[in-house]
Amino acid sequence: MDIAHCYLEGNADAVEFCPRDTYHHVLAASTYTLKEGDQPSRSGSISLFNIDAEISRLDLAHRVETPGIFDIKWNPPEGQVNPFLAQADADGYLRIQMLKGCSNGAERVYLEEMASEKISDSMCLYLDWHPSSTSIAVGLSDGSVSIVSLLESKLEIQEEWKAHDFELWTTCFDIHQPNLVYTGSDDCKFSCWDTRGGPSNLVFLNSKVHKMGVCCIAKSPHNPHSLLTGSYDEHLREWDLRSISRPVNETSICLGGGVWRVKHHPFLPGLVLTACMHNGFALVAVKGEETEILETYKKHDSLAYGADWQKGDAVHKGGKKKPLVATCSFYDKLLRVWIPENDIIM
Repeated sequence: MDIAHCYLEGNADAVEFCPRDTYHHVLAASTYTLKEGDQPSRSGSISLFNIDAEISRLDLAHRVETPGIFDIKWNPPEGQVNPFLAQADADGYLRIQMLKGCSNGAERVYLEEMASEKISDSMCLYLDWHPSSTSIAVGLSDGSVSIVSLLESKLEIQEEWKAHDFELWTTCFDIHQPNLVYTGSDDCKFSCWDTRGGPSNLVFLNSKVHKMGVCCIAKSPHNPHSLLTGSYDEHLREWDLRSISRPVNETSICLGGGVWRVKHHPFLPGLVLTACMHNGFALVAVKGEETEILETYKKHDSLAYGADWQKGDAVHKGGKKKPLVATCSFYDKLLRVWIPENDIIM
């Protein structure tokens, strides 16, 4: 069930709903546009939207021009007075934007840059916030991972190490054990590191299961032992961290396109939203051996890259509560907001 859509001014690659209680109506979308030639340039933007799903409204509130962006993430909702939006940029910078404006929708929201730091001469490809919002893990195009601290308005590299041989497409903190950091790369390897023991303290390395590069890693917020990986090999795999030699389901599940992003539903255990590159978007029920596709969404005409659940209350449609989803696709520069057709218990 489509709510609204719009076209962005650049190639759309990430969408993120604000997780802060009073800002659940705010959606951020980022772009990355490569201009080829003798002197190639990478430009980007962040657009903020106000969403009212009940009346199918999607209003542009603010747009800021930036270097090309590979990833954006809001900080976890605990702690800070204002929400922060971090961006991983193609020029090797990590930037932090602060969300300003009234949360009740009467005043337009906008972004104000709070901090920026050049992390590397390589490109910043992915980022993940520490659960405390005090640091950020950044994946780099040279295969390194950088842990960057945020203190007041200052960014500082805590540690950085060479984790993989090729592009590091994904990294994330373990939300249940934040000293652990997971990484995945174009080298087909999936790794875990313990930051308490120095940057070279490798906990595990799995190089035999993924047949192509590892694109995304998502720790379950509901089960401390469960983790998902997505790969260019088109498979979504569930792992039990107590036995990491092989996935929970040996055959995993094929989604028909490279699994670029995986988002757990914030409240419903086992419900997952996936961006499948060449095969649209899919809602998946992850139940160990019984993992199944619940629904697909194929109203985008280009690479399916960005996807997120709204963090707040469900939308009431037809007397039922429905979760709200935002997705974006790359070359057609399209942002869509929609509600799953299937009945999902809320």
